[in-house]
Amino acid sequence: MTPEKPRHLQITEPSPWIIRFAPLIEAGGSVLDLACGGGRHGRYLLDRGYQVTFVDRDISAIGNLENRQGAQIIEADLEQGDDIFSGLLAGRRFDGIVVSNYLFRPLLGPMVAALNPGGVLIYETFGRGNERFSRPRNPDHLLISGELLERVGGHLQVLAYESGIIDKGPLPGVIQRICAIAETEPQPLDPL
Repeated sequence: MTPEKPRHLQITEPSPWIIRFAPLIEAGGSVLDLACGGGRHGRYLLDRGYQVTFVDRDISAIGNLENRQGAQIIEADLEQGDDIFSGLLAGRRFDGIVVSNYLFRPLLGPMVAALNPGGVLIYETFGRGNERFSRPRNPDHLLISGELLERVGGHLQVLAYESGIIDKGPLPGVIQRICAIAETEPQPLDPL
């Protein structure tokens, strides 16, 4: 009997939020799928002709993409000193960055700075109150009310933002979502 996959790897369909805003990313452009898990969003984007860089601390769930044209896989522990934006991705810019169900606040600033002018940030993750539903429960991994909008809004043009309880779908909980565009050269976020 094979062990059951972790819950986040059991979800294989891309998020409707990411599907909704993915067409805003320049056709054929470069996309960063940060903390990609099983790569459901990057796979979706690869199938639509984008060049996708997948980053996660455990790349075993995306190993089958290793030889796929347009895919680059980077193994990095984003929270334990692998400063991906000043290391392996230093100087790289992206037409799109997607993040789902992941939060490590020190990456927000470098993420915004890694967008090309016209680049699109599509981000969704859990907010405070999610602890009533499931993991994560640690406040370090839960956005406070309005945090994503406040942190990104002064640096990118916000096209859409949602915050609230999602009770349908594979991961019910409290979610914040944003889609924002770097109209001009993105300005770095203030450090925490």
